[in-house]
Amino acid sequence: MPKSETARIAEQLRLAMSGDTWAGVCVSGVLADITAAQAATRPLTNAHTIWELVLHIETYLAAALEPLAGKPMPHIYKTPADWRSPEDTSSAAWKDLLERLQRSGSALAEAIERFDPARLGDTVPNREYDFYYLLHGVVQHTFYHLGQIMMVKKAAQP
Repeated sequence: MPKSETARIAEQLRLAMSGDTWAGVCVSGVLADITAAQAATRPLTNAHTIWELVLHIETYLAAALEPLAGKPMPHIYKTPADWRSPEDTSSAAWKDLLERLQRSGSALAEAIERFDPARLGDTVPNREYDFYYLLHGVVQHTFYHLGQIMMVKKAAQP
């Protein structure tokens, strides 16, 4: 039996987070050797830190869960929640953020997989687009910012 569209989207998110992707990279693989100090450094003056990028990705993964649970999609874009700087840059805080990132990604993938594929064309509460656009978009968003993380990581190398 062929996989449903929601099962395929969930699979793409899982791969983006910690799988063997066609692109050859995944979030957990790229972040595996980054320390808290490296994540907090800003080697490119006009770019976000790795820490800020990870906070941003996690924020959107968590926000995408809301409409799947029947709640309105929160407005994050261009608000203080969109791009946050870490309050605590300790190793423990970095570890906590990485764990939260993986939990959010896993929870969203599970929710996507359970989501009725017949509803993909329904409008997301509090938005003017449908669930198909949202769910594919969150995977694309994750990969986009993963590319930025890789560039900042490379710029930080001696």
